[in-house]
Amino acid sequence: MSIKGIIFDLDGTLIDSMGIWSRIDREFLHENGVTDPPADISDIVKKMTVDQSSQYFIDRFGLSCTKEYVIKRIEELVRIEYEERIQLKPDVSELLDYLDDSRIPYGIATATYKVLAESVLKRCGIYGRFRFLLSDREYPMGKKYPDIFHGAAQLLGGQPDEILVAEDSLHCIETAKTAGFVTAAVYDETSEPDRKQIEALADHYVHRLREIIDILQK
Repeated sequence: MSIKGIIFDLDGTLIDSMGIWSRIDREFLHENGVTDPPADISDIVKKMTVDQSSQYFIDRFGLSCTKEYVIKRIEELVRIEYEERIQLKPDVSELLDYLDDSRIPYGIATATYKVLAESVLKRCGIYGRFRFLLSDREYPMGKKYPDIFHGAAQLLGGQPDEILVAEDSLHCIETAKTAGFVTAAVYDETSEPDRKQIEALADHYVHRLREIIDILQK
């Protein structure tokens, strides 16, 4: 396969963090008087940018706080996880070593707070390996729109059909696939309810990141 670059998602793809977001969402709502948050609340907001999800919490649950407060408070709640606890998913270093040896450039496009993304990547010792780290700071519309993927492709120097997008979430894979990118869906436990749709949609489906090496070698 003639791939000229790879765009990696962060949460659920490179780092094992999706379950933490579900807990933090509920913790925030509990401390703001929502005693029984809907079971699917994290599935809903994971498709949104930080800005959008914060406003959604205010609108849906009638919170009296500002959007800026929601953004800041959730960042506070999750910060320690990124700075001290969250680990890389298996095979990350092996895959990056292969890409470096093969001279295939790569970067990250994420919906996560940029400061948190930077902190976990630096702690895990891989921050400097990526050509870029794009977030909703640069692309406020998030991954429901392909702009962030197109921006990343330009930085990698390739057209969509020459760039592999590695993602774990259905809505991100849908966006990238529709925009003409080659897609590799990466298994994450939190995406299990969407697994059949993900497998049917993505060009490739992998349980472990090292399987991307096999895809590139074909």
